Amino acid sequence: MPVRVGIVNDLKLAAEVLRKVVAGDSGLEVLWIARDGHEAIAQCARALPDIVLMDLVMPNLNGVEATRRIMQATPCPILVVTATVSGNIDMVYDAMAAGAIDVTTTPVIGDQRALDSGQVLRRKIHALWNIARGTAPPTVGAGPATPLAGNADLLAPRLPPVLAIGASTGGPGALATILGGLEQDFPAAVVVVQHIDAEFVAGLARWLGSSTRLPVALARHGDTVQAGKVFIADAGAHLELAPHGVLLSVATPLDALHRPSVDVLFASVARHAPARSAGLLLTGMGRDGAAGLLSIRQAGFQTFAQDAASAVVNGMPGAAVELGAACGIIPLDQIAPHLTSFFKPLVTS
Repeated sequence: MPVRVGIVNDLKLAAEVLRKVVAGDSGLEVLWIARDGHEAIAQCARALPDIVLMDLVMPNLNGVEATRRIMQATPCPILVVTATVSGNIDMVYDAMAAGAIDVTTTPVIGDQRALDSGQVLRRKIHALWNIARGTAPPTVGAGPATPLAGNADLLAPRLPPVLAIGASTGGPGALATILGGLEQDFPAAVVVVQHIDAEFVAGLARWLGSSTRLPVALARHGDTVQAGKVFIADAGAHLELAPHGVLLSVATPLDALHRPSVDVLFASVARHAPARSAGLLLTGMGRDGAAGLLSIRQAGFQTFAQDAASAVVNGMPGAAVELGAACGIIPLDQIAPHLTSFFKPLVTS
C-alpha cells in the first residue's frame, strides 16, 4: 500500500507543489489537503494519514500548535515543510519540541539540493515512514576510530566525564529543558546527537545556547571534550568519541539510517569514555540509540532514559527500556536535577 500523506499549507501554490511531489511517486498518495491548523486537526481525526507535511505560518492556527494538538489527540509522524529557514527558526524548534519528527524546506523550481527538487522530500517521507513502522535497517556499530595525527598535545591531564545524549522527535524541547536546568559549573562534557535536517543543525546549536548557561557549539573533527561545554553533532557524518576525549567525524557505517547516529556515538562512548561517564536517551521515534545505550551500560557506565509519560514519542527510550539498557527511567522535569546530583559528588569526591 502507498504511504498516505496529509498536506497542511494555506498557500495554494505551495500546496500544489507538494501535491505534485507526492503524486510523482507511485509509493505515495495524497490523502487530504488542509488549509490551516484547525482543518489539519479535524482531518487527522477523520482520516489519519501515515505522515503529515506541516507548514508553520498559517492563519487561524499555526503549525506549531497544530502539531502539538495532533500529537496529543491522534499521534502520527509530522514533517515540518517550511518555505524559509531563517525567518521561522524559532517556530521550527518549537514544532519539533511539540512532536514534529523532522524539518525540511519546501521544494521549489531550480532547487539545487537535488536534480529533482521533489526527490529530496520523497526520500525523506519514505525514510520517516520506515522509522515510524520500525522497518528501517538497523544501525551497526562503527569501526575503530582513526586517531588524529599529533593529538598528543591535546591531551588533558584529567579528562572530565562525558554525558552522551541521543534524541529525535521532540528532542529540541527536551534538550532545552535539560540544558537549561544545568549550572554553569556542570562538571561533565555533554555530547549530543539530535536527528534533524542538515540545514537546521547550526540553528539548533544557537537556539539551545540561548536556553542554557553552558556554551553550546557544533562539534568539529578534532575537538577535545571540556567540562561544562555542550557539543552538538553536525550533519552529514557520524560523531565518535576517540581515546583522550577527542571527538571525530567519521563516515562509517555507511548503512546507518541516521547520519549522525546515536548508536554510533554511544558505541564509541562505551569504548573510550573516561571514568564516571553516562548515557542518556531521550524522546524519539524509532530505535536509534537503544543498542548503543545497552553497550554503555555493559561497559560499566550509568545509563538513563526519559520516561514514557514525558516523551513526545517513546520509541527510542522505550526500546532502550525493553533491552534493559537503562539504569534509570526519569521524567523530563527531573532529568537535570538528577544529572546534577549524579555528576557533582562523583567529580568532587
